[in-house]
Amino acid sequence: MTAEIFDDRACFLGEGPLWHPGRQQLFWFDIINRKLLSRKGDTALEWDMGEHASAAAIVDERRLLIASESGLSLFDADTGAREAYMPLEADNPVTRSNDSRVDPHGGFWIGTMGKSAESGAGSYWRLYKGELRQLCGGITIPNATCFLPDGSEAFFSDTALGLVWRQKLDGDGWPVAEREIYLDLKAEGLNPDGAVIDAEGLFWNAQWGASRLAAYDRDGKFVRTLDLPAAHVTCPAFGGADLTDLYCTSAQEGLSAEDLAAQPHAGKTFVLREGIRGLAETPVRL
Repeated sequence: MTAEIFDDRACFLGEGPLWHPGRQQLFWFDIINRKLLSRKGDTALEWDMGEHASAAAIVDERRLLIASESGLSLFDADTGAREAYMPLEADNPVTRSNDSRVDPHGGFWIGTMGKSAESGAGSYWRLYKGELRQLCGGITIPNATCFLPDGSEAFFSDTALGLVWRQKLDGDGWPVAEREIYLDLKAEGLNPDGAVIDAEGLFWNAQWGASRLAAYDRDGKFVRTLDLPAAHVTCPAFGGADLTDLYCTSAQEGLSAEDLAAQPHAGKTFVLREGIRGLAETPVRL
């Protein structure tokens, strides 16, 4: 089935799609243009974040927890009001937030990176029950943050290395033991971007520069692809009334004028309806 355009606003760097089941509403970001976007029916919504913001977590029916370059903030989707919650690398002007997602335990994993993708400038953090803890450093471009449905393992990547790791989690969702390589995509020249895991446990990865979402099983074996009309696909998310709508953001970043002419839908947000069922995102435990 061909991908449909869900929203035709072209983002320079679309990222962080999040479906809010209670609101039946998709939220996503244009990081470089400092915007949070959404739709409510036929109405296009947009908020100026005032800084680079990349991802959100569900707090309750009204509020989202936003990850940005200076910290975490509570955002009221009804009023647009934003309130500081906790600083995140606020003393480091080099970095901003990037790919992030809440695990099934309610912990918010937040990736940070250099604003110019400085080598090793980023980290992974986790917020859980009021504690913000650094999980690892030395990350260049954090991506592919997602989790097995039972919360027993996390997946995350460094796009610059072409690697996706998997790591076992304890009963509260904190990492245990050493991370292991789940996918090594360097030899194929593939760049792992955002990812999500479906209800059957398949890992769906947006692959920057490849115009596709690629699915892999729990052993890292390639299963299938879904094509999109943009080279730089960035992150998938399941949504819709029965969680069978597969949304995907994309980017214009890194494309020449000729590329953009050949890809008129670059930067737009897409939806695919293939009958693949996802899981509802877990609210963050503040």
